[in-house]
Amino acid sequence: MTGALFLVTEVAAMAGLALYRPALDGAAYVAGSGPDARVLAGALSEMVLIVAVVGTGVALYPAIRRRHEALAIGYVCGRLLEAAVIAVGIVGLLAVVSLRQDLAQGSPATDTGGFEAAATALAAVHDWTFLLGPNVFLGANTLVLAYVMLRTGLVPRPIALLGLAGGTLICASAVAVLFGLYAQLSAAGTLAALPVFAWEVGLAVRLLTRGFEPARPVRAGTPEGPIRAGTPGA
Repeated sequence: MTGALFLVTEVAAMAGLALYRPALDGAAYVAGSGPDARVLAGALSEMVLIVAVVGTGVALYPAIRRRHEALAIGYVCGRLLEAAVIAVGIVGLLAVVSLRQDLAQGSPATDTGGFEAAATALAAVHDWTFLLGPNVFLGANTLVLAYVMLRTGLVPRPIALLGLAGGTLICASAVAVLFGLYAQLSAAGTLAALPVFAWEVGLAVRLLTRGFEPARPVRAGTPEGPIRAGTPGA
């Protein structure tokens, strides 16, 4: 289930961005004819993404909790926060669609400039949530999960190391975008996101084909905490 959900997040995220991208140019979108159906389909893809993001946290919780309960709770909370931020961004784009429709139905005396300014602000809200959700929070969540996988050996070490590298790189890229070094939807931003993409796809394929490795025993007093009764290796 976890592997399938990770694949759904990748497909839904890419499909959503490709579909709703015209609405990102808020002012031009509300002033034009607007492919509303396409943007709404993109919003639907984002809703699927939100469900899948939360699902990965919930599905992994039992496996992680047996090894490190604090990080298991942190990962679930982090995925919930990531999903909430994504939801805020897509609501902003849906509001842009509503503005375009209202403007199209208005009289010739309608204040077009006010609609365009509002649409620009809503598109900016999406841009900032896109930076925080699928970059900062995704990177932090990746680091937490990859660390657990590395310490417990639930997946091969190269996969866990790829997650650590990908999480670190996408967080660093978010900081670069924040300070205006390059645009998020740019060649540099895309390259920075590739390791996280490879990590999630690699983890998904591993879970779908082989599942977890038997977890290594954790001795009492280590950072992972005491062994619980019934835990493999206890």
